Amino acid sequence: MNTPAITVGELVARFLHNSGVRSAYGVISIHNMPILDAFHRLGQIRFVSARGEAGACNMADAAARVSGVIGVCVTSTGTGCGNAAGAMVEAMTAGTPLLHLTGQIESEYIDRDLGFIHEHPAQLAMLRSVGKGAFRIRNPQSALATLREAVRLAQTPPCGPVSIEIPIDVQAMTLPLPADLAPLPVLPLAPEAQALARLADSLAAKRRPLLWLGGGARGAGAAVRRLVDMGWAVVTSVQGRGVLPEDHPASLGSYNLQKSSEAFYATVDALLVVGSRLRSNETLTYKLSLPAERHRIDVDALAQNRAYDSDCFVQGDAQLTLDALADALAGRMQIDPAFAADVRSARAAGEAAVDATIGPYLALKNGLQKAAGTNLWWVRDITLSNTMWGNRAPILDHPRAGLHALGGGIGQGLAMGIGAAIADHAHGLGRRTVVLAGDGGFMLNLGELACAVQEQADLVVLLMNDHRYGVIRNIQDAVYGSRHCYVDLHTPDFAGLCASMQAGYLRLDAPARAEAVLAQALQMRGPVVVEVVMDTWGEFPVKFAGPPKKTA
Repeated sequence: MNTPAITVGELVARFLHNSGVRSAYGVISIHNMPILDAFHRLGQIRFVSARGEAGACNMADAAARVSGVIGVCVTSTGTGCGNAAGAMVEAMTAGTPLLHLTGQIESEYIDRDLGFIHEHPAQLAMLRSVGKGAFRIRNPQSALATLREAVRLAQTPPCGPVSIEIPIDVQAMTLPLPADLAPLPVLPLAPEAQALARLADSLAAKRRPLLWLGGGARGAGAAVRRLVDMGWAVVTSVQGRGVLPEDHPASLGSYNLQKSSEAFYATVDALLVVGSRLRSNETLTYKLSLPAERHRIDVDALAQNRAYDSDCFVQGDAQLTLDALADALAGRMQIDPAFAADVRSARAAGEAAVDATIGPYLALKNGLQKAAGTNLWWVRDITLSNTMWGNRAPILDHPRAGLHALGGGIGQGLAMGIGAAIADHAHGLGRRTVVLAGDGGFMLNLGELACAVQEQADLVVLLMNDHRYGVIRNIQDAVYGSRHCYVDLHTPDFAGLCASMQAGYLRLDAPARAEAVLAQALQMRGPVVVEVVMDTWGEFPVKFAGPPKKTA
């Protein structure tokens, strides 16, 4: 029997399906049509037609964060590929496993600087600068090996985006259908026994131990619970939210830099940081007073003594290492009986401190919690409301439930919400997607609302409309003598805009209506924009003017 021949484009589609991919995102062009034609013919992967490559890459990023399966973005060559660069930086910052497939001009003209249409002579160099790696498939014989290595690299912690450029003529070339299309295994890194033993010995006598969990601990929930059952407490970075459900009495949540938390840290006799970079905006630019004795577990060897010194460092997968640590500490720890109550007290004080800064918007925070519960994907753009309360609340109970623009780029929330909603449907996860965005960021990628309508993506957008860049205006008040230049924004009639796009729309103009309007929005299907009319709600009682810094 003859082995059937397939194109390289079809090889890509079949391999990705075998890798667990059920959705991909991009913009069709003459330089990726063999791949997308194969997606269409095989019908195994849902392709979402974004309105721009930046949005497509943000969608793929969010889909990977929600599902745990590698995200896939498909772009054209040259300008189209370049449009995705900023979103690639976000995926790199967040450690998202993502495969970016891009076209390339015909092989015989590559790297000759002939001014060939759509040519980008340094495309590979650009892609290497915004990801973990970048490859070129030069012929059908090397295609499968390149795909396997790119996916392996993207999924090997610390994860990140990897690009493959495929010349348009190579995409259409044929090869025999391979018998084996399985991806390469990615094995978790086991800790070194002696380093683990040293860590266990240093912790065995501690009476007030605290775990600081970052995004690298997302797969370690079972092991975290074992330590919590011994009496450990937990605080998280924004990326580590939900590894331990945030309504657990041992959790400080992500109230990690409030004064009550800093005071609590002074009573902790050992801090174990797991899978976190202790980023600047979560440590008061590295001046947050953490416990004097600090240890670290990270899959990245370069994390040792990064930002803060470590007494003990163990390189290894978070789940494997914490599980082994729990084995080594079983029956050896005697926790201070007052520790649990002190955790709850610090958490309550942190929540109260945040609530005191948001004034009327407390009704929005609490109304969302009541209307949505914890069964949601909580997606946030860079906006004042997210910084004031969205990074800490509502309560999350799943390690992948919180998605935000970690790199600080504005305007990525809508596209990330679409990716989250599509991935939820594709993998049958059963959660509702809610996006928190400001009017400035929302307008940046407004075209993706049309994509959301076309795909009937089930998401609710809380659109915080103050007709300005709120954080920048506050900085101008604090530093630039209230010279409000370039910060006020013309915004459309969002009700009319949504009607023209056939998107759902609700107006929320008073705090008293928050819970009812949000409950109504969550019952609607497809994309729904809830415009929070901040002119009628009023100002925040405290002005946020940039990342928090250490004060006396």
